Amino acid sequence: MLWGPMSRSQPSALRELSIDRLVACPECDLLMRKPEMVYGQVANCPRCGYELLRLRRSVVRPGLALVVTALLLYFPANFLPIMRLDLLGRTTSDTIWSGVLGLFHSGMQGVAALVFLCSMAVPLMKLLCQLLVLVSVATGRARRLGLFLYRAYHHLREWGMLEVYLLGILVAMIKLRDMAELSVGVGLGCFVALLLVQVWLELVMSPQQVWQALSENSDARR
Repeated sequence: MLWGPMSRSQPSALRELSIDRLVACPECDLLMRKPEMVYGQVANCPRCGYELLRLRRSVVRPGLALVVTALLLYFPANFLPIMRLDLLGRTTSDTIWSGVLGLFHSGMQGVAALVFLCSMAVPLMKLLCQLLVLVSVATGRARRLGLFLYRAYHHLREWGMLEVYLLGILVAMIKLRDMAELSVGVGLGCFVALLLVQVWLELVMSPQQVWQALSENSDARR
């Protein structure tokens, strides 16, 4: 389903419409009218094809389930061994947290702070923001706080780099497998599961519906 672009032959049409009836594509900046949609429909930009809105029947309940699941996976993903390395009879188990401590104690405090921020602190803050936003939408309370937290969440997305960290782990495992005996730990499975749950959560939490639910006085569509 495409959203109709503003006609160039009608310069006054844009001024006559209220702001809540317009939308701009975040990819190509095309200004469009918002059509009347029903649940299950998808609105795409007619210029670049970017998915602007997917109207879902349920946002809050599956979103809360996924956020709680991600929070349960967060701690084992960060504090359980990602891999075990056996080199010359010496066995070591590495976790994300032990990696941060290792960088700190080796004199690279700045790198340690950056790794901690991007791989541990920001993902946790993102999950907490999503949890509180969904609770605000579900209860209809503290909407102003919910709007602030949802804006903060979108800014934090730029700093969450779990995908990059996972890629670094895989590259390190490939390089080390010829030097020592390497085995995968439980933490890596939890880390991958956490990443997949967060991607799923991004798909479930339709931004347009969340913004609308937080901005209106009516109950959120669930």
